[in-house]
Amino acid sequence: MGACGAMLAACGKPAKIRLALNWKPDPQFGGFYAAPYDKHGLDVEILPGGAGTPTVQMIGAGSAEFGIVSADELVVARARGNDVVALFAVFQNCPQGIMAHASRHLASIGDVLKEGTLAIQRGLPYARILEKKYGFDHVKVVPSPGGDISAFLRDEKFAQQCFVMSEPLQAKHAGVDVTVFPVADIGYNPYTTVLATSGAQLKSNPDRAKSMVAAVREGWRVYLDDPKPTNSHMHDLNPSMDAAAFAEVAEAQKPFIEPHQETTQLGSMTAERWATLIGQLADLGDIPQAIPAQDCFRNL
Repeated sequence: MGACGAMLAACGKPAKIRLALNWKPDPQFGGFYAAPYDKHGLDVEILPGGAGTPTVQMIGAGSAEFGIVSADELVVARARGNDVVALFAVFQNCPQGIMAHASRHLASIGDVLKEGTLAIQRGLPYARILEKKYGFDHVKVVPSPGGDISAFLRDEKFAQQCFVMSEPLQAKHAGVDVTVFPVADIGYNPYTTVLATSGAQLKSNPDRAKSMVAAVREGWRVYLDDPKPTNSHMHDLNPSMDAAAFAEVAEAQKPFIEPHQETTQLGSMTAERWATLIGQLADLGDIPQAIPAQDCFRNL
């Protein structure tokens, strides 16, 4: 073994750290691509994901030291014995919503369910809360078409689940005005695009976790202030998304990432928000019983 031995980080050659994304490179990950990892003594390899990428399992199995998850899937994973811990929440407000035609002049998410068609993934927690709260008796419920809005464009009384930075922008480009009702309106507001690690990783190398969070927080500040350089890099990695879309989405997501710029540190989380989410998932039967909120996250 060389002079550095196992102390690679001390010799200026930090061990490679893997960060697993749960989707392709796009603006929701901008700060992770903008982060100055080397400045914080880290050598990070970002692993792009796709539909169904099992980042929670990858973290738990050690095939990635860090990964991007949603708060609700983290709670379910912890309840099943996977010791995954949230470190940084990019989206402080959930960007999921229900999109309807503005011409319907609907006032609330409950109004969407009074007539017409709703395209939604019924297994999602917020879909089940919607059904429990309002009932689906007066709408025709069909499966979510994913990012396809063709049915929506054809039918004024068609509403569908959406990400605020995706389908509504597509509709706008097609010349259709929409109203978006965030799922946070019904009280379901999990943190999303959450940086997580395993409890074992956090215990064995707490300084590395702190350095990772510091680099990521710095990266998000850079990206929010000027996304252009990072968008160009991500576009090279994901050319299926055009440059104009990168810029538009980066702007549209800002209020969800930094809703209280003056009072909240980027990425920080509260026990109250986690406890509310845990209670909702317990009520839905997604977890057998409530788990301690303080075990789900660390603000580093």
